[in-house]
Amino acid sequence: MTKNTKIGIIGYGNMGAAIARGISSKYQVFVFDKEASKTKNIVKVKTVKSIFSLLDNVDALILAVKPQDFNDVLAEIKNNIDDKLIISIAAGRPTRGIEKILGKVRVVRVMPNLPAKIGKGMSCLCKGKFANNSDLKFAKKIFDFIGDTLVLNENMMDAATADSGSGPGFICQLVSGKSLKEAKKIAQIELVPLMLDAGMDIGFKRGQAELLAVATTAGTMALLEKSNISAENLLKQVASKGGTTEAGLKVLKGNKKFLSKAFKAALKRAKELSRR
Repeated sequence: MTKNTKIGIIGYGNMGAAIARGISSKYQVFVFDKEASKTKNIVKVKTVKSIFSLLDNVDALILAVKPQDFNDVLAEIKNNIDDKLIISIAAGRPTRGIEKILGKVRVVRVMPNLPAKIGKGMSCLCKGKFANNSDLKFAKKIFDFIGDTLVLNENMMDAATADSGSGPGFICQLVSGKSLKEAKKIAQIELVPLMLDAGMDIGFKRGQAELLAVATTAGTMALLEKSNISAENLLKQVASKGGTTEAGLKVLKGNKKFLSKAFKAALKRAKELSRR
């Protein structure tokens, strides 16, 4: 894969748009969303009117669709992949499940988080059975444009969902009602060490847990500042019904002493979702 590689993105929601913005100065980017209004008047990327048009034009494909649309998209692209690299950001969808539907395809799985919207994300990556190290390196390069990255074995991806994926929600609950200045102080002095310990409690090595804690906390604070919304409103964006963040928040209850328990509850939910 080179800078001449053409990248397609299916789904132009928060994350699909963030990725497109981040890489459009380096790659040719094509996007498709079934809601045409989402891709109207966007600049620096090319829009297409169908998934098939997208597949005809690209070398690598990023799947950034809503969970309820994921299986339908896999069924639609199944017979038109032609050795393209598939990069999936679908939470709770292991590479083996994608390979089971698509066949012997090169899949890289990525777990980004919400601060990627402003280029301050934390993305964890792993490769599937048929992907090679070059595929993983290429995917990492893409997500480096929207924040920090960490390569993991796939058995740690559910933990990544519970940590950096759900972390912004936990942080928002813990700084709820505070001024931005006060929230930043609490985050840096109190929450980073607690996030680090909680990350280690669910299986991360110290260096990994530290990167996740620092990047997730800093990214969440930067997102609060740049978006100029309250922690309560940002929390609504990350705590989807039945998801890992919601599971952790029920345990956290606004008490930082319960952060490790919240991580474990989120991990339990992530594993349940992965087994579906």
